[in-house]
Amino acid sequence: MTQIYKISLMLTAQPEGGYTVTSPVPPELMTEGDTVAEALAHVPDALVAVVELYEDLSKPVPLVRHDRQR
Repeated sequence: MTQIYKISLMLTAQPEGGYTVTSPVPPELMTEGDTVAEALAHVPDALVAVVELYEDLSKPVPLVRHDRQR
């Protein structure tokens, strides 16, 4: 069964150029890129790192999870 996570993302243009992506939940998620597309392309890896962090700390992941079969 595949795990699907839905999260809100906030993109912020940086004064020096590029974009930062953060999320209110989980607040630890942060990544960046030179373009919007590049910044968003980094989100899956950033989310995996956050989920691993929560697992390492034995804390529940504060995400809304929807299971679906493939």
